[in-house]
Formats: sequence, structure tokens, C-alpha cells
Amino acid sequence: EISRDDPETAFCTLANREELNPEEDSIHHCLYQFTRNETLTETNKLLCDVCTQRHCGPKNNIKSEKKYVYTNAKKQMLVSLAPPILTLHLKRFQHAGFNLQKVNRHIKFPEVIDLAPFCTAKCKNVAEGNTKVLYSLYGVVEHSGTMRSGHYTAYVKMRAMNNHLSDLVLRGKSQALETEPVKGQWFHISDTHVQPVSVSKVLSSQAYLLFYERLL
Repeated sequence: EISRDDPETAFCTLANREELNPEEDSIHHCLYQFTRNETLTETNKLLCDVCTQRHCGPKNNIKSEKKYVYTNAKKQMLVSLAPPILTLHLKRFQHAGFNLQKVNRHIKFPEVIDLAPFCTAKCKNVAEGNTKVLYSLYGVVEHSGTMRSGHYTAYVKMRAMNNHLSDLVLRGKSQALETEPVKGQWFHISDTHVQPVSVSKVLSSQAYLLFYERLL
């Protein structure tokens, strides 16, 4: 989708991201890096249709003359539509020469996360005036082992039915006003074994996938 927004406001976010100062090895730092503003120059310049038309004239002459014009540009990936369910997938591998190596370090993640610093200022399903887009953690997938073999387990929160979330999923309407984590009991599931665990146990896991439900 091509945006024709004013360049001065095109890269504005719903909440001030410059005040974040995210901690290293945290999900906030991962999101901050993923949505950072990038400058495209030299071999990464952007093909500009407007500049090309100005230089070559009408569109029907562009392909024949092949005088494409590339220009410096800025690029930023932001959330334009806050989802009812937020799924975060951590890239737990890195290249080591010609091989892939698993990343085992712990990434900190909160029970409640605010997505607003990573949303566009005109996020489509956020009420006007809101500067918070809150989500509550309800599921974690953890992987133990190596890149060649391992075992997947899950942490899941058993909680009451969320009518506000149902409205958001089925009708796209958000009426939720809660700002605290959804109450419930956490369980650790490994194949057929299920046992209750504390929230501190969940937050200390080496997350591979994180599942959040929208609060506000």
C-alpha cells in the first residue's frame, strides 16, 4: 500500500518511541530494532516512478528508453492495524559460516505489553486520542535442544471468556478498557504432561513464540 502522507508525519508513531530506551535482550528491544527508521542510499536506493516520469516523459516511453530514476529514501515498518491476537515469533538462529546456530539466550518479555510505540500514528482500529495499545500474555511456546533436534513445550493461561476480545475478533470492535493482565492460572504442557506453574516460571522461559490478547 503506497502512502501519500506528508513526509514530516509519515514516520510518526502512536506513542513516543524515543523515550523507550529499551533494555538489551528484551522483546521491547527486538520490536524497536524491527521497526527502526532506515535510510536507503547507494545500491539500496528506491526506484521512483514520479522522478522517472519527470525525466522520461509519459509512461509509455519508460520501458522503451529504460531510463529509470532511483532516489534516496527512508523506510520504516510499523503496525497499521492492531490485531486482536498479537503473535511474536523470535528468530532463534544465526549464521555461523555456512551453518545455522541456535540462539539460546533469554529474551525478557512482559505480562502486559504496549504496542503503541510501534504503531503508526493513524493506526486504523485505535480510538482517537488513545496513546496505548495494550496486550496481555496468554501463551508461550518454548523450544529446547539444537537446530537438528529438540522438543517443543508450551505455557498456557487458563482464563475466563473475554467478551470484549470476541467482539474485536468477530466484529472488529474494541470496547475493552482493562489495563491489567487477564486473570487466570498458568499451566506448563509437555506432550501429555500438564502441571500448574507460577507466572515467574513463565516469564523466565526461553520463548520461541509469544501470544498476546488485546486489552486496550
